[in-house]
Amino acid sequence: VQLVESGGGLVEPGGSLTLSCLASGFTFSDYSMAWVRQAPGNGPEWVSDISSEDGATYYADSVTGRFTISRNNRKNTLYLQMNNLKPEDTGLYYCARGRQGKSSWSDYVFNPTRGQGTQVTVSS
Repeated sequence: VQLVESGGGLVEPGGSLTLSCLASGFTFSDYSMAWVRQAPGNGPEWVSDISSEDGATYYADSVTGRFTISRNNRKNTLYLQMNNLKPEDTGLYYCARGRQGKSSWSDYVFNPTRGQGTQVTVSS
């Protein structure tokens, strides 16, 4: 199993970034997936996830209305479109694999199968 994130970088407040996570080694379409972030000195924070059953999406209150999660099962890729970025969005963003079917936030935060992450820095 391998998850490889890309798309991070340095952006000014109010800017946008799109993160990607390329999955391999398992049947991507069978698993719910999530984005999790971790700021320096903090624990992991669930950001958003998308169900493998019905494509339902869920967001943390802090990113609702600004971030959009999506997936392309043909390309084995998970995405996170991030708009109106704020300095508090700074952190290491990684994708995490959940269960086959619906998952809870804890499935993504506590010892998930995850990638190495991509750094997002929001600063002027």
